[in-house]
Amino acid sequence: MTFIKLHTHELKRPDIAQYKTQPKLGIILMADRIRSGHNVGSIFRIADSFAFEAIALGGYTVKPPHKEIQKTAIGATDSVPWLEVEDEIEYILKLKKEGYKIIALEQTSSSIPLQNYQIDKNQKYLIILGNEVDGVSESLLQQVDECIEIPQNGTKHSLNVSVAAGIISWHFYAGISF
Repeated sequence: MTFIKLHTHELKRPDIAQYKTQPKLGIILMADRIRSGHNVGSIFRIADSFAFEAIALGGYTVKPPHKEIQKTAIGATDSVPWLEVEDEIEYILKLKKEGYKIIALEQTSSSIPLQNYQIDKNQKYLIILGNEVDGVSESLLQQVDECIEIPQNGTKHSLNVSVAAGIISWHFYAGISF
């Protein structure tokens, strides 16, 4: 078998105007106090790739426009709706009232291994991604419906937040789209 690499125009991706009008998956990624603009930019790219509903930027998370975000987002800040969240708990409570299930990507005593987490195609989700060092804040953990963790077998106790965001996003995308 011969593989021929496709050029960008052959991928038939929507332009920004088309993207903004296409249906979105009912998933919002929430960045809780993420310091690195590179990580935030990567999260924008992930949300764009899977056509997620939005990104919520909470706490002191770096916000667009920002040089580091632009470097990794490569324009995804123009396609993905985002909002600055002043009061994260108030925002979570609002989404709960709107029927969202609140998920934290965090290692806790009650976390569900990602491969065991069943996606409900009819459910909307808010997935909280935590700070690079401290993870999801304790106050937010008290508001979530469930915690999910990505099992790991190596010596490191965690993955980079943007890598972890990509892994969990794929799991949800695959669970809803297929």
